[in-house]
Amino acid sequence: MKFFNTEKLTQALRLLDEQLILSQSQPVELVVCGGSALIACHLVNRTTQDVDVVALMKDGQLVSAEPLPDELLCAVQQVAAILQLPDDWLNNGPASQLSMGLPPGLAHRLQASCVGEKLTIYYIARQDQVYFKLFAAVDRGGYHIQDLKALHPTDDEIFSAAQWCMEQDISEGFRFLLKELLTHIGWKHVGEQI
Repeated sequence: MKFFNTEKLTQALRLLDEQLILSQSQPVELVVCGGSALIACHLVNRTTQDVDVVALMKDGQLVSAEPLPDELLCAVQQVAAILQLPDDWLNNGPASQLSMGLPPGLAHRLQASCVGEKLTIYYIARQDQVYFKLFAAVDRGGYHIQDLKALHPTDDEIFSAAQWCMEQDISEGFRFLLKELLTHIGWKHVGEQI
């Protein structure tokens, strides 16, 4: 079940800001990737079922989102109850990626969106979506391949993303699967270079 299009995502995040205000929370700054970032940045026209937090922003620095702040989790549950969403509609599923390594320069390309008084979202940029989506496409296929194609990456972007992916998983098995995927989706000439 898909819960969020652009309007519903905006509604949920504004309500989250309101809940943070009501609880007198400290300001929260989230770095978001995945489908919700694709939607919010108008990169892909689709729906998604959650908001994936890859990191927190504190004093201009990316920090771990493991665990998410208690005040935020409480506000997330309040929004879930009001909008009848799953409790984990906002989650830190991809948070381990910060310690594994983010695409080079990601922090400088973040697109800030001030939701309200207490909540700021930093969406990862299109170029970084290419990196994440290629990695996910090798691992899980499906809609990640569709998202990757919808981003219309250049050969150079696919090559850079492939190199980054091979830093995330250095096994020969992964390299083989990556090359197979690139061949399957029309970038065989890039796959031959890695």
